[in-house]
Amino acid sequence: MPKVLVGLLVLSSGLAAQQRDLVLATTTSVRDAGLLEYLLPKFERDSRRAVKVIAVGSGQAMELGRRGEADILIVHDPVAELEFMTQGFGSDRFPLAHNEFAIVGPAGDPAGIKELTGAVAAFQAIARSGARFVSRGDRSGTQAKELLLWGLAGAAPSAKADAWYLESGQGMGATLQIASQLRAYTLTDIGTYLTHASPLELAILVEGDTLLRNPYHLILIDARRFAWVDAAGAARLKDYLLSAETQAAIGAYGREEFGRSVFVPDAVKCCEQ
Repeated sequence: MPKVLVGLLVLSSGLAAQQRDLVLATTTSVRDAGLLEYLLPKFERDSRRAVKVIAVGSGQAMELGRRGEADILIVHDPVAELEFMTQGFGSDRFPLAHNEFAIVGPAGDPAGIKELTGAVAAFQAIARSGARFVSRGDRSGTQAKELLLWGLAGAAPSAKADAWYLESGQGMGATLQIASQLRAYTLTDIGTYLTHASPLELAILVEGDTLLRNPYHLILIDARRFAWVDAAGAARLKDYLLSAETQAAIGAYGREEFGRSVFVPDAVKCCEQ
């Protein structure tokens, strides 16, 4: 194909990308915690670009990236993210923020995990007791962490074989509601839990274990693989989210309402250099 024609096709793809909404595929926890609703309006006003948010599990978000159906991702499954990058679907990956997971459950705590300091010991106690546990079961970063903890606990519960172990197949907000209705335990990111704590009948029973750290990363989809990806728009959104001003806003989010930060910014150092 003549170089001039190739150049025109690339230019045409770039113009078309700028005319459509910028597509952000994100883990549900970032949306359910209210962070995107808090951050994106300013970007949309300043850039005059609308952002289409597709909130799914991290695994599903990366599948959209593998098909070129998103321009930028926010995900929280580090092992799968590294594989995604190695496979050449992402051009760059940046730390955005982190919070933590927590094990929540009914205040009565039938498995007796409240006095335990470790997540693995808590999962072992839940398995021994046969107390109800609701898994997201949706290939999310939260489920990936849950499966890691079950493995470390020496357990492998199955929704088919274990009556006490249920799968919601839904996002974090909906899974918390189901766990509350069933008086069950579940693993949740702290942001979504705090945002939905009322009227849930669930208490934080185990938190603070280093195994429960929950990092979020931005991934830019490689436009060399998918010519229609809006690389320029994705880069602009990335710069906005990693800017010192936005990182400060992330750190402040929820502090006044919940008495604690919902997310801890991770990109300030990179952006102040």
